[in-house]
Amino acid sequence: MTTPSSSVTAPSRASVDLTEAARAGWESWLARRVERVTGPRGDLALVETRWLEPGESVDDEQALAGYGPSATLTRMRRENLDTGEPEYGYRVWDAASAGIRSFDAIETFPFDAAWVLEAWFEPVSEDRTVPFEHLRDNGATRDLVVPGDIIFSLVEDGRAQEYTVAAFDDGGTLLVPFGDPTNRSDDPDLASYPVGRFLVVQRIGGAADAGTPGPVLLDFNRAYIPPCGFSPHYNCPLPPAQNRLGVPVTAGERRVRRDSA
Repeated sequence: MTTPSSSVTAPSRASVDLTEAARAGWESWLARRVERVTGPRGDLALVETRWLEPGESVDDEQALAGYGPSATLTRMRRENLDTGEPEYGYRVWDAASAGIRSFDAIETFPFDAAWVLEAWFEPVSEDRTVPFEHLRDNGATRDLVVPGDIIFSLVEDGRAQEYTVAAFDDGGTLLVPFGDPTNRSDDPDLASYPVGRFLVVQRIGGAADAGTPGPVLLDFNRAYIPPCGFSPHYNCPLPPAQNRLGVPVTAGERRVRRDSA
């Protein structure tokens, strides 16, 4: 029997108030997730990601050639892994994509109050970067800003295991990519998305800024499938070694169900 626990300062689960608030908001969160991934620029709508060669130029009309009237375009910029030089690209979104049309549901584990944990956020003195492998970079890494560590414990068969995981800065939100044994499970009732899942870290109290140490909430019932689980045109960060948990996380989203017809 696997039982989660938490954290470095208070080795107990989240308070009853926090747990009940998490339970009350869970179903509406699931509904918002479906709305988000099926929207005109949701994860299922992404049909092309293309990075341009140096000096190459593609206008909007060229990029959208061959797509229907429901397609739209966004531009991107990144740094080359080897040279650090800027690279430019674009994405095409289709509100009538095959992915949206075939989508049936996001399968989830049942809500489990035991997976609402109180943890501790410990910022670093200066923002540090951690190399993250990405799904489609063939083993290469990209440095992501990690403002601090998330510290908590999980209990398996009566023995506590403390974890210190890296949460990267995603536009002001602390995001934890994590892996666990459900990613590799052959049990159809236990298996989750093989690449891993994401979890947004919630500050408790809401007043502290990202540079302040303090308690945080890890509600694994809101662990979600990353964008690359919905479209092959995303390149998601993979969980680093310290973010791979030894305990099966039987909470949150599991996998995308598609209409087989």
